[in-house]
Amino acid sequence: MEHLKIALLQADLVWERAPDNRRKFTHLLQSIAPDTDLVVLPEMFTTGFSMEPSKLAETMEGETVTWLRQQAADLQVAITGSIIIEENGNYYNRLLWVFPEGEILSYDKRHLFTLAGEEKVYTPGQDQLLVTYKGWKIMPLICYDLRFPVWSRNKSDYDLLLYVANFPDKRGLAWRTLLQARAIENQVYTIGLNRVGTDGNGAYYAGDSCLIDYDGKIRHHLPPREMVEQFVIRKEEQTNFREKLAFLPDQDEFTIHA
Repeated sequence: MEHLKIALLQADLVWERAPDNRRKFTHLLQSIAPDTDLVVLPEMFTTGFSMEPSKLAETMEGETVTWLRQQAADLQVAITGSIIIEENGNYYNRLLWVFPEGEILSYDKRHLFTLAGEEKVYTPGQDQLLVTYKGWKIMPLICYDLRFPVWSRNKSDYDLLLYVANFPDKRGLAWRTLLQARAIENQVYTIGLNRVGTDGNGAYYAGDSCLIDYDGKIRHHLPPREMVEQFVIRKEEQTNFREKLAFLPDQDEFTIHA
């Protein structure tokens, strides 16, 4: 497939109340187009960016995973976003990629946000995830990963870079600038899906969710309100741009050590 139709669900999350957030997203999902391919939800979309995993964590057999599978099947879309998962005695900020058929891939956030003490209560991931979906190669990452370009370096010729986030408005300039930088250096469509509203710690989020073209231009920029934004990206446009300006083959060679 040369094009991909994507829906961004930019939402005001209910603090630490998973059932309320699932109901919210069930409602928002009703507005997406029937031919949508991919739905993107924020980081920790059932709780907000909480440092209380001991009381909020679910398992891979829990209610939210069941809900994701049901929504993906009913709507015949892939859905991605992160939630708090407990596994083998550890807590993870885990991105789930749920296919319409029910298969799930996952990525555990590699760069934990030390300013909020995330590293004190969550375990960092060690491996990247590269999703193949409808002919596209997609790299999904989480929030603070955005600040570390080596982790997203396009050595696998992927077609879409995707960040789900709870990125506060007071660092909005960094959010927008770094999304554009990641798009430019990797010559790739780049999506940043953020939340809106104020969380339980008083942090305000202005959304600022974006689709950035492979050349760094902002194609879509969402205002500071809860909304669903849909758009189509086309691989041929990106391929032609990479062929005209073939910068990726000139990257330095290096090895990422986990």
